[in-house]
Amino acid sequence: MEQYGKILLIAMPVFLLLVLFEKWWGWRKGQDTVRNMDMIASLSSGVTNVTKDVLGLSITIISYGWMVDHLALFHVTTGFWCYFIAFMALDLTGYLVHRIDHEFNFFWNAHIIHHSSEEYNLACALRQSISSFFRVFTIFLLPAALLGVPASVIGIIAPLHLFAQFWYHTRHIGKMGILEKIIVTPSHHRVHHAINPEYLDKNYGQIFIFWDKWFGTFQEELSHVPAVYGITRPANTWNPIKINFMHMALLIKDAWRASDWKDKFRIWLMPTGWRPADVAEKYPVFKIKDPYHFEKYDTKNSTAFSIWIWFQLLALLALVSYLFGNIAPIGSPGIFLYGAFIFLFVYSYTEQMDQSKQAWIWDLLKTAFGLTILIQKGDWFGAKAVLPQVPWIVGGYLVISSFACWYFTATESKHLANKVSV
Repeated sequence: MEQYGKILLIAMPVFLLLVLFEKWWGWRKGQDTVRNMDMIASLSSGVTNVTKDVLGLSITIISYGWMVDHLALFHVTTGFWCYFIAFMALDLTGYLVHRIDHEFNFFWNAHIIHHSSEEYNLACALRQSISSFFRVFTIFLLPAALLGVPASVIGIIAPLHLFAQFWYHTRHIGKMGILEKIIVTPSHHRVHHAINPEYLDKNYGQIFIFWDKWFGTFQEELSHVPAVYGITRPANTWNPIKINFMHMALLIKDAWRASDWKDKFRIWLMPTGWRPADVAEKYPVFKIKDPYHFEKYDTKNSTAFSIWIWFQLLALLALVSYLFGNIAPIGSPGIFLYGAFIFLFVYSYTEQMDQSKQAWIWDLLKTAFGLTILIQKGDWFGAKAVLPQVPWIVGGYLVISSFACWYFTATESKHLANKVSV
């Protein structure tokens, strides 16, 4: 956890700068693909995901280390082939898990957040899940385990493999010639994120595209079919924590409401989107039928409010950076209290972005939680040793935050929250 946190201290500012560069580039070229609130929602989702990972809030059912210890037939432990096998095994596993996430109701909940943006840009690459608490597909790394590739090598390659999937989330790079036949390119992945009928559930590859070509899930981007992005049952919220659990909430309600006991059980492993006929009829859910004529979710905001939300994001990044850089000194249970505060922080200000009437309540809870920590510890998780004024800075921010949230909840006109036509 500690090492991953230090890696993120480098990765986070790099990703942020690249996201902002794409915003500037689009503006300069007259093709801005990055909407302000959508970008902040994506960055906030990224914070929740990496916080969850750093805290280790997931359980591996079958660990890769166990498979190597008990099943290895050979031991390829060093050199080029060791790292090559690890990379290829991770990429094949990524393809298989990605496909399962898309094709089965239960597993779609862990992936819905990644597709929830109705834009396609570098920021949306950071929309990653917090709802997956059990890792059940480590078994797909069996080929690497049989060859005895050490768990430490998988641990090195895995974050590199993940970070290498960031760059192709953009509309500013066209087709790339011969590379289109080998690796996943922006063109390939635009198809994957699209809700056009021609493109749905295609191009699951993460680094190499030949998995899709071999297993029959490849679709080329068509010049006469412009990709439309999002999910067919729109999230209609900027709150990434809500989005992470929206599909699971629907499955639970549908299973409860189904009159046929068989439907109550089979709904979980039916194709994604399947609902019992009686439930679908009685409790309809809006679904985009024409991807070329629907309204993207948006909220109209005052300039002052937009500045305030950017300030909130920067405060969040500062606080989470301190956590990632001080995991060992903070220790347990401190890191989990800190993590809970980060999640409450994100929930609070993304509710403000949605212009929810209850946003001030969530911000008040955040403030109360933070002030309680400050009063009980007389410090902010040891930060006083770095800068004695930190407790006062954090406390002052929390008080100002609650007043600002109350002010904007009261003054931002709700009629400006109308959606904007595509």
